[in-house]
Amino acid sequence: MITPKAGFIVYGVHKDGLPDPMGMPFIDDAIVAQSKQALRSAGIELAEHDIVVASKEETRAALKRMKDDDTIDCVILFTGTWVWAAHMIAAIRDFALTGKQVLIWTHPGSQGWRPVGGLVLHGALAEVGIHHKFVYGSSDDQAEVEKIAVFCRAAHMKNMLNMSTIGTFGGRGMGQTCGAADPSQWMRMFGVDIDSRDTTELIKTAQAITQDEIDALAPRIKQLFGAMPEMNIVNERSIRLYLAISKIVQKEKWDFYTIQSFPGLGDEYAATCFAQSMMLEDGWGTSTLGDFNTALTVLLLTKMSAEPVYYGDLQHIDKARKEIKIIGDGACPPSLASKLGPAGFAEHGIPTEGEAGGLSVKLVCKVGEGVLARLGRTNGEFRMVITRASIFQPPADQLEKRQLECGIPFWPHGFVTAHCDMDVMLENWTNEYACLGYGEHLYAALVDFCEMTGIKAILP
Repeated sequence: MITPKAGFIVYGVHKDGLPDPMGMPFIDDAIVAQSKQALRSAGIELAEHDIVVASKEETRAALKRMKDDDTIDCVILFTGTWVWAAHMIAAIRDFALTGKQVLIWTHPGSQGWRPVGGLVLHGALAEVGIHHKFVYGSSDDQAEVEKIAVFCRAAHMKNMLNMSTIGTFGGRGMGQTCGAADPSQWMRMFGVDIDSRDTTELIKTAQAITQDEIDALAPRIKQLFGAMPEMNIVNERSIRLYLAISKIVQKEKWDFYTIQSFPGLGDEYAATCFAQSMMLEDGWGTSTLGDFNTALTVLLLTKMSAEPVYYGDLQHIDKARKEIKIIGDGACPPSLASKLGPAGFAEHGIPTEGEAGGLSVKLVCKVGEGVLARLGRTNGEFRMVITRASIFQPPADQLEKRQLECGIPFWPHGFVTAHCDMDVMLENWTNEYACLGYGEHLYAALVDFCEMTGIKAILP
């Protein structure tokens, strides 16, 4: 999981130990220290400014430091006491023009007049139109601290995308219209460059993989699956393809990628199921069929979760029970296997979609709480549907029956309850794929990311 870095600046006019009429310092140093520790405990790295800011000069110097440090994702303006907003707003505006995010945190309490300083600055930024988040909550309120942590993670993702590269092997898979990308729009919205390669180099690289490289991978495959697959030509090609993709993605310095899979590669060399499963296991943002929107969604979920991400077809939807079966065509990170059994090996099994065949993964996704989400476009406008979800396991005596329902029981299955209005979700879903991420915190983080980047969040 990512570790965002936030600048931490305390502000307030009555500072440097200045007491109120009752003899108490306006700024409570203990509250400031407790608040910083709460953020560190939530996984946020802090760059602390060494003085409390109040004047224009102090604010300008503090925010210039945060602006110039490329490792800082956002700034947390912590309310020490009240402030003259006019002394701060120009420097905050200048900082925000970098694309880095701004958050105002006001700790409740009557002593120190913190709510006054928080609200006057919040109102000033709103009046001018400077995007920011306002959090009013104590450092021992886990829910309020989590709001800040989630915001910082989303800010990190926005900054990470800027000047990144998504690579694509091949073109559009299966004639998908709803996964294609406009390079100019991606650059404008996210600062992401789109690079492309055909699959010729990929196949040549796979063919050049040595036996020593395959042997070196064997212990990891055994750790994830309990055994090595039978080393026939189809399975060996699947392993070679994984190693080749990993090599090229790193050589080209791509930050994430998508792959056509078929037609083409899956017919001429091997289906990509095993390779994609292992790349997801390795923590790469990726997708099949040249689906850029799924790839970005997977990247976001992967970086903000402690677990790998599963993307697969919304294969069956029971609106009344709010139950969804997600069945990917053989691709799923093996560590997501449930207690019903470890990840196993299967075959791609569909000659019309990858005639060469290929090794795939068989499993049932483990129980947990998380989100279903996917970025898409409607009439050129980016939208992301996001819903909370519970992943469950059918009773063991019903599992075989549930797997047989789709006609391809050996592909990975995720059984999910979606906590949303199913009609609204279906109306706004723009692709066959669903991206499943583990972690309840992902919901708010995706919502914040959408707000930061101009994506319309659909919350059914």
